[in-house]
Amino acid sequence: MDSAKKYVQDRFNSADIIINGNRPFDIQVKDERFYNRILLNGALGLGEAYMDSWWDCPQLDEFINRLLKITPNEKTRKFKEFGLIIKAVISNMLSGVKSSESVNKHYDLGNELFKNTLDKRMLYTCGYWKDADNLDDAQEAKLDLICRKLNLKPGQNILDIGCGWGSFEKFASERYEVNVVGISKSKKQIEYAQSLCKGLPVEIRFQDYKEINEQFDHILVMGMIENIGSKNFRNFMKVVSNNLKPEGLFLLHTIGSRKSSRSTDPWFDKYIFPNGVLPSEKQISTATEGIFVLEDWHNFGSDYDKTLMEWHKNFIGNWESIKDSYDERFYRMWTYYLLSAAGGFRSRKNQLWQIVFSKNGVPGGYESVR
Repeated sequence: MDSAKKYVQDRFNSADIIINGNRPFDIQVKDERFYNRILLNGALGLGEAYMDSWWDCPQLDEFINRLLKITPNEKTRKFKEFGLIIKAVISNMLSGVKSSESVNKHYDLGNELFKNTLDKRMLYTCGYWKDADNLDDAQEAKLDLICRKLNLKPGQNILDIGCGWGSFEKFASERYEVNVVGISKSKKQIEYAQSLCKGLPVEIRFQDYKEINEQFDHILVMGMIENIGSKNFRNFMKVVSNNLKPEGLFLLHTIGSRKSSRSTDPWFDKYIFPNGVLPSEKQISTATEGIFVLEDWHNFGSDYDKTLMEWHKNFIGNWESIKDSYDERFYRMWTYYLLSAAGGFRSRKNQLWQIVFSKNGVPGGYESVR
């Protein structure tokens, strides 16, 4: 047997994955060049080989989940080298970039793509499935959860850094009668959000967070801090603090990594989110030390598995209506992205955190909301 094939096969066996097996999570290799491509190009080769149809897997999400659950021992120590390929892929799921490079590459792919992938409100972050049984309800529950955690009151002024397509702005202004400023660096998102929120006490701006110099009752960051790079975490927290009123709350909604990292996966760097790095608990704590009081830390990362699987279901179900704007290789790229991410959260290697901070501590203590 070719040495490259044996190397890869041995490592898949350690995860109870059989090459060309008959279970849905077994990988089906269609091109023998697959093995050398992985060894030579790591995660980039694995993803590109999938995009090129060199391999398939009926249940790609579970394939990734199983690989991530391997704990190297003496017998499987070398698998760790290969496992790093997979872990690198997952540890950067859904993270963004330093600025407009990521925005232009990802968020400006076209509103129709996201309309046909996401829920009716077009929320591109994890839903809250505690009492929900469908994606629309899970996303509305997430928005309401955020509003309740921030204890929104009529007339308050709220800042949403990285506002996406304006879903939070519309929801909070209508349900909680607050004024909202949303900022983004995506022109397509801004156009959509401005139209969505027309006539509401909402202002949508094309603006970088570093340019903000105002005072807000509360500040929200939902799925954006992953975009700025770990070296900017501390300065980002200072900007938030400088624009938050003394009695205000800051809610950070972010994907989280179990380990601190400053690197990115080559496949995601090239095709999805250039230079994205997820924050770890340590990195967030270090960035906020001496700036904020930690009031609440809520982890519902397993809900992202459900959310991503629903996104994938929508994507493949609606592919016929958007395929004229994309090609088959994009279809496989987007599928690989969504299902690999789902497997990452299913394995619990990745987390989803909602963290509430105050500037000086909530008098009498903060009452956690679930």
